[in-house]
Amino acid sequence: MSSAHTSPSDNGAVPAAFTRPTSDAEIALSDGLAAVQATLERLSALTEREHERAAHREAVIDRLHDDNQMLRRGELQAMLDPVRTALYRLHDMVRRESGRWAAPDRPDAVHAAPLLAAIADEIADALARTGAERLAVEPGERFDPVRHRPVDTAPVTDLVLDGAVVAVRADGFGQGEQILRRAEVVIGQIADAAPAPPRLNASAESI
Repeated sequence: MSSAHTSPSDNGAVPAAFTRPTSDAEIALSDGLAAVQATLERLSALTEREHERAAHREAVIDRLHDDNQMLRRGELQAMLDPVRTALYRLHDMVRRESGRWAAPDRPDAVHAAPLLAAIADEIADALARTGAERLAVEPGERFDPVRHRPVDTAPVTDLVLDGAVVAVRADGFGQGEQILRRAEVVIGQIADAAPAPPRLNASAESI
């Protein structure tokens, strides 16, 4: 008589004899992996939100930079307007005088100096509108290396003028306490005493 043999897999169930109880260490490991997975998911979400915030900050910074550039361009244009006005006036003056001097009945040469002085004043006015004020330098004032740049010397006989400004070759310009360009000046230098006549030798003196 034969007896029927049933394998453990015939009905899909694993007999209790073939199962191994889960240990506490395995349970702890599984719980730890689940916790790590949850932490990684939270970190990923936080990182994504931080990227979004960073992109928003960059967009705000770019917009503020563009606005600042626009404001600066507007301020620059506002600063240039009075300078342009002065240069327009100077341009018209030079063109008008050019036509007068090219005409057959040109002005007398004596009018050239006042004309050139007027042009220089117009240019100084345009510079003043940028903050560069012309510095007043008068002959006779003491030499100041901060405000003056010596370009030549001139002999003087007055001790008061020795080391002083005797002529101005080019104006200086400043802005407040700051010297933007030193004035080019000629400095007085006391003239040497006339050399003594040569002494005659004894034989010549006896003649």
